[in-house]
Amino acid sequence: MNNIKHYIMEARNYSKVYRILHWLIAFTFLFLLLTIFLRKTWMEKNHVAGIIQAFLTDNGYSALSQDDAIVLAKKIRKPMWNWHIYFGYVLTGLYCIRLAVPFFGEMKFSSPFKAGLDAKTKFQFWVYIVFYVCTAISLITGLLIEFGPKTIKDPMEEIHVLSLYYLLGFMILHFGGVLLAECTTEKGLISRVISGSKKE
Repeated sequence: MNNIKHYIMEARNYSKVYRILHWLIAFTFLFLLLTIFLRKTWMEKNHVAGIIQAFLTDNGYSALSQDDAIVLAKKIRKPMWNWHIYFGYVLTGLYCIRLAVPFFGEMKFSSPFKAGLDAKTKFQFWVYIVFYVCTAISLITGLLIEFGPKTIKDPMEEIHVLSLYYLLGFMILHFGGVLLAECTTEKGLISRVISGSKKE
């Protein structure tokens, strides 16, 4: 049991590599989430097309067909969506680095199958495994949308869109778990992830 406690405490020591990679991945995900949010709300194609149509009508210009207005709306939001693609490439690189650093003794993955773990710790480890698997699926489908054959683009997009749901679910669990730990058993957790573990 003491070995298990030592194992868990080791996982809570946040090295500089851990902190840099953690925050780079976190901010990249947040930016990607922002682009998705904009695409679903203010920059949604039908919404932008409606603004275009209203402007043309109010100023006495000839109205566009709905299809043409949507084509124009897509062109208007394309630069914003290009940033989603660019940050997708960044996340792909960061993800590959995340998979590689355990071979150099950093950020080793925690196994939920390790003997002696309590239910809470096992649940935490499983959440992260599911998150990394879902992230891999998102990145692979995103790359296939960009570089794969056109025949698979539509099904890949359908799978890729589901990224929004697992990401929101993970963020709720992650933020909730961090706040709970900060207020109960692991006071100072947030500051340690920002500035590193205090040396005894």
